[in-house]
Amino acid sequence: MAGTLGQASDFASQRPPLWQYGYTFALAGLMLFMSYSGADKQGEFAKRFGHLAFYGVTIATEMVLLGLTYLGMRFAHMKLREVVGGRWNTFEDFLLDVAVAFGFWILSYAVLIGLGYAMHMASPGAIDEGKKTIQLLAPRSAIELLLWICMSTTAGFVEEIVFRGYFQRQFTTLLRNVWLGMLISAAIFGLSHGYEGKQRMLLIFVYGAMFGTLAILRKSLRPGMMAHAWHDSFQGILLMIAQRLIKSGVIK
Repeated sequence: MAGTLGQASDFASQRPPLWQYGYTFALAGLMLFMSYSGADKQGEFAKRFGHLAFYGVTIATEMVLLGLTYLGMRFAHMKLREVVGGRWNTFEDFLLDVAVAFGFWILSYAVLIGLGYAMHMASPGAIDEGKKTIQLLAPRSAIELLLWICMSTTAGFVEEIVFRGYFQRQFTTLLRNVWLGMLISAAIFGLSHGYEGKQRMLLIFVYGAMFGTLAILRKSLRPGMMAHAWHDSFQGILLMIAQRLIKSGVIK
């Protein structure tokens, strides 16, 4: 799989002119601006227009982000197939990626839970804040859950291309170091979730670093896309269950 994420020396030797990184920084800046300017508006939007509208707008936003990223890839002379890591040559290759994605998902979930407890995110105050998020954003019906899964699948595909594909490759070639490129991409990933709060942004940074490491080791974005989509979809199922438990009074 030529031109994949792990080949840092190839990236360094093929580094484009520095002016082409202007678009990369502009895109990162736009994402951070949108994250912080809308940090307190997502719940309000869902409450005012409904969850289906919120999920739909989120999917549309992801597709716009993909389009902007694809434009940046064109500036940097990247091919989408190379960024993703080629294609499956055999059915066994597909099964291997599924197995790797599942193992990574379980491991990353365990790491996030452990870090959450270490950061006291199970304290009464954090739990109360979590309840507010559940009540504002959690899917409440089968149709909403289906659209949540569509949103999660879109995010898994798009965000892996944006962060572990485009940004990680760009900063790897700029800095001539694959691990620094990965860490900067993970930092942008965490900071772009400003609406999640400081503690969760730190967790998301760690989460992004794990995805970046997976992309480097596997030389492919496919396992990360699968794990990302599974994780976000599973979160929706958990949120829906929690919302019903809160409504029934089981969780107070």
